[in-house]
Amino acid sequence: MTFPNHFELLKADGAARTGRLTTPHGVVRTPAFMPVGTAGAMKGMHWREVREAGADIVLGNTYHLMLRPGAERIAGLGGLQRFTGWGGPMLTDSGGFQVMSLSELRKVTEKAVTFRSHIDGTKVELSPERSIEVQRLLGSDIAMQMDECVRLPAERADIERAMQLSLRWAERSKRAFESAPDGYMLFGIVQGGDIPALRHASAQGLTDIDFHGYAIGGLAVGEPQAVMLSMIEESAPALPADRARYLMGVGTPEDILEAVARGVDMFDCVMPTRNGRHGMAFTRFGQINLRNARHIDDPRPLDEESPWPAARSYSRAYLHHLVRSGETLGAMLLSEINIAYYQELMQGIREAIAAGTFEDFKMKTRALWARGDIAQR
Repeated sequence: MTFPNHFELLKADGAARTGRLTTPHGVVRTPAFMPVGTAGAMKGMHWREVREAGADIVLGNTYHLMLRPGAERIAGLGGLQRFTGWGGPMLTDSGGFQVMSLSELRKVTEKAVTFRSHIDGTKVELSPERSIEVQRLLGSDIAMQMDECVRLPAERADIERAMQLSLRWAERSKRAFESAPDGYMLFGIVQGGDIPALRHASAQGLTDIDFHGYAIGGLAVGEPQAVMLSMIEESAPALPADRARYLMGVGTPEDILEAVARGVDMFDCVMPTRNGRHGMAFTRFGQINLRNARHIDDPRPLDEESPWPAARSYSRAYLHHLVRSGETLGAMLLSEINIAYYQELMQGIREAIAAGTFEDFKMKTRALWARGDIAQR
C-alpha cells in the first residue's frame, strides 16, 4: 500500500523549508513546534493559551495515556481532541521511548516490549500492532511507528540491532495502520545512533516501506550538539523531499534554528514548560533565570516588545517573587511566556524562509541571544 502525501512544500531557502501539512483537524504550518501535553494536558497552561500563542499542533503521549485513563476509555469519550478540549491537530508518539526510559523492568523481544507500569506495577505488553491500535483509539492525526531508541553513547552492535528491529517494527506498524481513515497519517522513525552508515540504511529502509512522513529519532539523548547536527545532516537529505521531516524531542531554540537550516520541518520538546516551572524564561535575548536575586527590585518586563501580553505586563520583580515563593502563578506565567516565545520563533523562521532571508534571520537571532539580557537602565 502506498500512502498519499498530505504535505505541501511551499518554499525552500537553502536546505530550510516552509510548508503546510493538512490533517483531519486542521492545517499545520511548518516549520512547526509542537508543545507537549504528555497526559492530555499542558502543564501549567490552558489549551486556549496554547492556541493563542500560535501553536497549530500539540503532542500527546501514548505510554501515559494508555496507562491512565486508558485508550479505550478516551475513544469512548470521543477521542483525544474532544476529551481534552484541544480540538486541533495532534501527534502521538508510539510509547516506545517512555517504555525504555521509565520502565526499569522491561523485556524487548521481536514480538513486543513487556514492562511494568510505573503507576501500579501492572505487567503490560506493547507491540507495534498494539501501539498503532492505541493511537487509533486516541484519534491522533499523526501516529508514530513503534521503534526502539538506544541512548548514546552505545556500542555499534547495540545500535544496529535496535535499528534493524525498528525497521521490522516499521513494517508491522504500517500494516496495522492501513485500515485508518483517509487523512490520518503514520510517520516512520529513522534510527542508527551516531553512525552515518546505519542512519542511511534506516532512512532507505523506511523510504522503501513508504510513510506519510518521517521522523529522525534517537537524538538529544545524551550526545553533544555537534553529533546531533551531524546525524541530521546524514539523515534529512536521505529522506523524500516531498514528505514532512520531524526531529523528535528537540529542543532548545538554538537546536531548532540549526535543525531548520538542515531541512527539518517539525519539533517537540517539554523544555518550554519544564523550564518555566523552574523559573527560567525564554526570550529573544536568551534564557533568563528569574530565581536570581538581581531581579528582586527590577520593575521592567521580560521583553516590552514581545507580542505575548504576559511578557510585557509583569515586572521581573513580581515574577522573581512568584518563583521564589513557590507560587503556582509563577510557573504558569513563565510556561505561557516560553511557549509563546517558541511560537514567535517559528513564525519568524517561516516568514524568513518564505522571503528568502533565512540566513539573515538566523544570524540576527543568534546575535540577540549572544548579546544577552537587557542591561539595567
